[in-house]
Amino acid sequence: MKKAVSMAMAAAMVLSTGITTVPVMADEKTELTIWSPADKQAIETWWEEKIAEWNEANPDIQVKREAIDRSDSYAYDNKIATAQTSNDLPDIFFVDGPQVSYYAANGITVPLDDYFTEEDKADFVDSAITQNTYDGKLYAIGATESSVAFYYNKDYLKECGVDVEDLDSRTVENPITWSEFAEIAEKCTTDDYVGAHIIMDHGEGLPYALEPMYLSAGKDYISEDGKEADGYVNSEEAVKTTSFLADMIAKGYANIEPIQDEFLNGACATMIGGSWDVSLLEESAEFDWGVTYYPVNDDTKEAVSPCGDWSAAVSKDCENVDAAGQFLSWLMNTDNVASYAAAIAKPATRVSAYDTEAMTDYKEGPRALFKEQLENTAVPRPRTPSYATFSSAYAEAMTNIFSDASSNEEVDEDYIQSELDTVAETFTEDYETYYAE
Repeated sequence: MKKAVSMAMAAAMVLSTGITTVPVMADEKTELTIWSPADKQAIETWWEEKIAEWNEANPDIQVKREAIDRSDSYAYDNKIATAQTSNDLPDIFFVDGPQVSYYAANGITVPLDDYFTEEDKADFVDSAITQNTYDGKLYAIGATESSVAFYYNKDYLKECGVDVEDLDSRTVENPITWSEFAEIAEKCTTDDYVGAHIIMDHGEGLPYALEPMYLSAGKDYISEDGKEADGYVNSEEAVKTTSFLADMIAKGYANIEPIQDEFLNGACATMIGGSWDVSLLEESAEFDWGVTYYPVNDDTKEAVSPCGDWSAAVSKDCENVDAAGQFLSWLMNTDNVASYAAAIAKPATRVSAYDTEAMTDYKEGPRALFKEQLENTAVPRPRTPSYATFSSAYAEAMTNIFSDASSNEEVDEDYIQSELDTVAETFTEDYETYYAE
């Protein structure tokens, strides 16, 4: 493998693949530093309490955390990139799921297999272990997962003649199809309402939330080994899937620039939305709403759902990997995972966490549905060191495609093919330049 770093992440990084573990002497104290994104107060309080608990019980391994503000969406990544260049990374840092492969491939993080037994790994949902594994080794570990499903405004759908009881009765074995999704959107689109919300954002939200549609049609964005996009993201199946989505924009069933909290604010009838939306809707929605499983392809009926979240990794600059591994093994135990997941209102990665009192909300209702998807239909985003390059290229292409469909009020499949070809070419150039053997 070429030991160069993708231009998409940080062109000037100076990398080292050497790892030095410094043993802790009986009279020495190890100090570990953690970087993770700043979060809401409940999570900041959780961190304070857990670090204090660890430090009191382990005087020889003391931990401190720096919470990095992400008001600028790139501030956290830029801080990590700068630290890589100066070989001054913290001992432990958190990384978003699809970037685990990038850091691992470039020798920026170290394997964690020695600190999690096979029994431990078996207790994590498959998607969490898969996302954090690269080249057969575990490079990160996280406490929470995410998912996406189909939300609907029951009050409005009833007015439009949609069978809400049918939606309520769907199971993971019998989710709605794309055509059913489109029919509902058509019925519910008026001068005041759009029928669907399908654009999470114009960045990573696009590949994250929409990937299951491509998988259900038979082709992922990138090959399973993470090396090829040509024939995948620009395949016949991908063009057809993208055309379906663009058609919803062209017909006015969905907005290309949704307002903030479009579903919550009563501007759309249905939403492809995240597991994190449950708590917001429970607190603030002024209408009756429901959520059912992610839609499937009409022909294959294959159920797939998104997943992935932030995970902790040990950096190449850590001077005592064993101490960091011990801390992470404790931090990601069942009780800690459960209390963290409850505080941040996300599904837990450990199956045993759902047996704790902290996760009782996941035994029934919307949260139980997301848990069921994670255990049965979740597929991680492609594991490739060139994922950042792919993500930005795909998001740009989809924005162009949706804009074209909106402007012309029709779908141009030749244009879609051209845009997806560009995505494949962009990925191929990055992968072959930096990672191909």
